[in-house]
Amino acid sequence: MSRGGFPLSIFRQLTFVVAALAFAVSPAMAQGGPPAMPVGVAEPIAKRVTQWDEYSGRFEPVAAVEVRARVSGFIEKLHFRDGQLVNVGDLLFTIDKRPYEIAVEVAEAEVARNKAQVELAELQVTRGASLIASRTITEAENDSRKSGLAVARAQLKSAEAALRNAKLNLDWTEVRAPLAGRISDRKVDAGNLIAGGQSGATLLATIVTIDPIRFVFDISESDYIRYQRLFLSGSRPSERGDTVIPVRIRLADEADWTRTGKIDFVDNQLGARSGTIRARAILENDDQLLAPGIFGRLQLFGGEYDALLIPDSAVISDQARKIVFTVGPDNVVQAKPVVLGPLVDGLRVVRSGLAATDKVVLDGLANPMVRPGSKVVPQKGAIAAKAQ
Repeated sequence: MSRGGFPLSIFRQLTFVVAALAFAVSPAMAQGGPPAMPVGVAEPIAKRVTQWDEYSGRFEPVAAVEVRARVSGFIEKLHFRDGQLVNVGDLLFTIDKRPYEIAVEVAEAEVARNKAQVELAELQVTRGASLIASRTITEAENDSRKSGLAVARAQLKSAEAALRNAKLNLDWTEVRAPLAGRISDRKVDAGNLIAGGQSGATLLATIVTIDPIRFVFDISESDYIRYQRLFLSGSRPSERGDTVIPVRIRLADEADWTRTGKIDFVDNQLGARSGTIRARAILENDDQLLAPGIFGRLQLFGGEYDALLIPDSAVISDQARKIVFTVGPDNVVQAKPVVLGPLVDGLRVVRSGLAATDKVVLDGLANPMVRPGSKVVPQKGAIAAKAQ
């Protein structure tokens, strides 16, 4: 008999050989297991680092004023372009001067009249002194002449004050810039009647300072308490003292922290609803790129401390935890939960959970075959910091 073209005896012999080989190979595979995988490992970099805490905020002017006239009248002329830079004292608006020039002339005439009254009263008092000696006039008449001189002098002072006020009003017909900065668009045009004075005065324009400029942001309650504890321990200066607290600032489209400044104000209380405290930094704006209202990011000096640095590629997220794989003396992978900090020189700060002598798996995130308990062949690697 044959099976598929083969003699039955030969088929049985082949089946026996295959079964024997399978029996011989299976125990060997079971005893040896899969080969150990080579992985790159390195000890974390130990370094004293400066912590920079990041906050969002916006730019605000150091000063902002509303330009209003002190006297009423018709706008005669404008002397600026909308949005231009102005200096202190630059002429912005001219109000019709004629009514105020007339008021000055009237006040000058009143001063002249009162001067004449004083001269007449002085002459009468001088004459009265000789007449009283010859008993030509009575003491009462002489006293009346002296009183008239005092009244005339008082009226002259009043007239002179009225003249100064009239001249001041005339000066105020020229509305000038009270500070240097960038002016807004005009709120009135030439020919409009505006109201002046201390209340109800017409808004003519606004001016905001440009250089220097402020950056306003909010510090969380936890950060504020941490800063205070560092200050009390002598590890960090206080924002309220004379020591300069440096900051670094960048815009949303900037990658580098090229702008530097300093803290110049921290509020005296935290907001009851927000749980934050308002802080303010000041910086130069020589290129005038920054404008009030622009959003940005700020890094605030948070102190110095000793830290361990590893690459982000060595960090694995496990639900709510961050884990780093290390290789023990027996070449077995271990998972260590860690508490991470910010990036420093391109490396991640490890606040706790790792020792300086641990051999960290450098590509734990990219290699799914590396798991806790697996046997590996550690290969010495290196962690390189990147200068910022």
